[in-house]
Amino acid sequence: MTFPNRLTLARLLLTGLFVVAMECSFAWHQTCALGIFILAILTDYLDGALARRWNLITDFGRLMDPVADKILNTSAFILLVAYWAIPPWVVIIIIGREFLITGLRLLAGGKGQILPAEKLGKHKTAWQMATIIFFLILLAVPEWIPKPGWWWQRAWVYGGNFFITITTLLTIYSGFGYLRRNRSLLLSD
Repeated sequence: MTFPNRLTLARLLLTGLFVVAMECSFAWHQTCALGIFILAILTDYLDGALARRWNLITDFGRLMDPVADKILNTSAFILLVAYWAIPPWVVIIIIGREFLITGLRLLAGGKGQILPAEKLGKHKTAWQMATIIFFLILLAVPEWIPKPGWWWQRAWVYGGNFFITITTLLTIYSGFGYLRRNRSLLLSD
């Protein structure tokens, strides 16, 4: 197994550790969860960069890298619903889009076609990760500053609404665009 593929598997393991850190109540658990999430994102960046640089692109990597990303992000979004950070309907849109695009890729694979990730989809993923990090930082702040004050509440409301809006709009727009560009797959049956 190549080193980039091991990084992809490490991201799956880090996702499990992230969930444990978010769900268990121990000193500095939110800060720990934030650090694990950032480390997982770094493995995402590194596995792709190293695979391209060292010409180690594999079928396993093409399949599992986006799956590991989706598992990491959807796990974080689901957990953030429990903290009242993100409305459930937003998470349903995000997860629904991922299922639709994955289904379209499976349909294409059955017809011998590969649907690569698109630039807009990568921007969508970057905004999703930024949204998650934003809320993870806000959840960790009370561990660093016992009474964060008015600015923390305003950041939660106004910053949160900004990130949620951009992420939701990009998720919807990129999903419809991907379906529109590949509608021939849907209409061919």
